[in-house]
Amino acid sequence: MHPAVPPPGPTPAGPTPTGPTPTGPAPVEGWVPDVLDGFEQRSLALDPDFEGEVVTTLVRRRRGAPLPDDAGVDVLYVHGWTDYFFQTHLADFWEGLGVRFHALDLRKYGRSLRPHHTPGFVTSLRTYDEDIEAALAEMGHGPRRSTDRRLVLMGHSTGGLVLCLWAHHRPGRTDALVLNSPWLEFQTRKVGRLVLEPSIRAQAAIAPRSQLVNLDLGFYARSISARHDGAWQIDSAWRPDAGWRATPAWLAAIFSGHDRVARGLSIDVPILVLLSARSTPPVRWSEDMMRTDTVLDVVGIAARVPQLGRVTTLARVEGALHDVTLSAPEVRDVVWFETERWFRAYVRPRPAPEPAPERRGWRRWLPGRAGRG
Repeated sequence: MHPAVPPPGPTPAGPTPTGPTPTGPAPVEGWVPDVLDGFEQRSLALDPDFEGEVVTTLVRRRRGAPLPDDAGVDVLYVHGWTDYFFQTHLADFWEGLGVRFHALDLRKYGRSLRPHHTPGFVTSLRTYDEDIEAALAEMGHGPRRSTDRRLVLMGHSTGGLVLCLWAHHRPGRTDALVLNSPWLEFQTRKVGRLVLEPSIRAQAAIAPRSQLVNLDLGFYARSISARHDGAWQIDSAWRPDAGWRATPAWLAAIFSGHDRVARGLSIDVPILVLLSARSTPPVRWSEDMMRTDTVLDVVGIAARVPQLGRVTTLARVEGALHDVTLSAPEVRDVVWFETERWFRAYVRPRPAPEPAPERRGWRRWLPGRAGRG
């Protein structure tokens, strides 16, 4: 027996919510107020699995006035392992660029987690294709696109790995990809995968939902949660300090994703990868954990970036945490700068300046600025 997961609790995530907290499945039809103030959510029904009902949940700002400088671009953000969407400041950043922001809580995470679910459990990362397609169809970016807006996919950690595989198998479906510390390689790199993978796959075949030893000592949560040394209000029911105990079937699916990345992908759109400059092994607490990645091996991740596609940009950010957007304010400023610079270069170039009027008469003979005005 696996312990039942409690329904989403009333603990706020991000800014203090004023809307109701869902206590069960949200209506499949229509948008309802979200736990985040000023946001709304919609549960999208998926095919049931062996545990029963499954949904994925799309989150967006409540629709009001149009964006002041609409770029004609939509963003879909996908979270990582033991995570959910609470980063309202990320929505603020994209909307400041004239981009419509949407976030997705995948099946069995956050807003989509139900009491009968094994948290985060899947046996293949391709399972999430259904979640992504449901969200994109709601946004007008399904296979039969009903919008002329461009699409940027943004993924953090495991969400970055999932989106890389999705984009690789679906050329032409998105216009760009932003990866925030994507989990492209196992922490012990290829050698560690080769040692661990056979036993993990054997265990996945025998007892797919058994629980592996949890090595998370809560140090990353300590660095980001306002209940500890961090700055962010995080719902501990949706993101426990020590995470969830992984299952062998889920870890085998992750290994398969890493193997596919190692063989090389052919993503056909520009890719931005945002990554901390350094990692700190999570063996004992130190102040370095407030300015480094304590979850992934950033050197191993960086080595995989050129294998993703034809046009990749890697931005290593000094002082960044695992989720670079949760770093200290001065570090986030660098993240925003690098992201906007890439966005202006590859997604929405600034309009070319109007040419200076042709100089006429005697002025055309004067060099440089002397003939202007």
